[in-house]
Amino acid sequence: MAEQIVNGYKRLFEVRLLHHYWLDEGATLFDAIPDTAKKDRRLLTYDVRSFLTVAPTAATEQRLKGLRCVFKPTALGFVVAAPNGILLPDEAWFEFVLTVQSTDFFNYTALTLRKQKIYSLYHQPEDRTYRYKENVPVFSNLTGTSRGASPNLSLYLSREMSPLAATDQVEALILSGSALLQLTSDQPTPTTQQLGAIATNLPVFCHQGDSPMITPPAGLTGVPPQGIELTEGLPDDIFALIRIATLSTATKFSLLATPNLPAPAPSTLRSTVFQVRFKNRSTVWKYFNKNTGLPKPFAPNPLPLTHFGNAGTQQKPSAGLVKPAFDDLAAPAKVSGLVSEIFI
Repeated sequence: MAEQIVNGYKRLFEVRLLHHYWLDEGATLFDAIPDTAKKDRRLLTYDVRSFLTVAPTAATEQRLKGLRCVFKPTALGFVVAAPNGILLPDEAWFEFVLTVQSTDFFNYTALTLRKQKIYSLYHQPEDRTYRYKENVPVFSNLTGTSRGASPNLSLYLSREMSPLAATDQVEALILSGSALLQLTSDQPTPTTQQLGAIATNLPVFCHQGDSPMITPPAGLTGVPPQGIELTEGLPDDIFALIRIATLSTATKFSLLATPNLPAPAPSTLRSTVFQVRFKNRSTVWKYFNKNTGLPKPFAPNPLPLTHFGNAGTQQKPSAGLVKPAFDDLAAPAKVSGLVSEIFI
């Protein structure tokens, strides 16, 4: 009888890419939906692959191959599985590129008004050209934020949010005391709406602080303040970068439950689950008579765009019809709000 060898696999880590346009119920945050069965059904019908693509960089692909690990995109994001008894180096790291699959993503996702321009800049002392892409988020367990405690611990790959900064623009998410606010216009004197009185009771949404500050080589000018360097292996159409490191077992963001001691010894995997949350866009819903084009009464406060439910009391808009409104009296002109026009 032939000998059979069974080599089992275990989840090394998982990243769930959850977008609230597809998960929320009108004005009700997905996490606050009281019906557990409805939340389960919502996740079962959710598929991030319809609007985002995720793939390992070439270097990560080689590292996964060397460790005999398996990368698998899923409806919720992606999973990396490792063989039982893996010797996972303490310094191992993995990078994954997010690209936009559907351009509608930019219409219903907050913070996508910010440009992601590519800069090619020549550095004479090194006789080389640096390439940067501005406003690219980097989601990482090196800088992530946690909410809650075991067994209800949530690990987010977004940084902790900060108070209002001088560079923040419309749709920026900021802390104000214990509350989470969102800018509904540009600075100066921006208008805001409160998303929650206690920010720590909410998910940690992707925000403007997830784009890291760029430190260019001495003497290189014209570099954008935030974003990433487009090093080899990072495509021009990158929307975001996910960076996962093994980390010390002392941190809850580690991939390991116990140290690799005595060495060499199999790693005890924590089977860590990380989250990235994308905030759905909010707009002012303006109504017009479809026959005459004349405006109708509308609520002045922004309402969230969602696939399920209706945050308003009238017909909800299409997610694809979003326009920035400008305050032309400001110098320079600034975005005074985001508008959805609805003809009924």
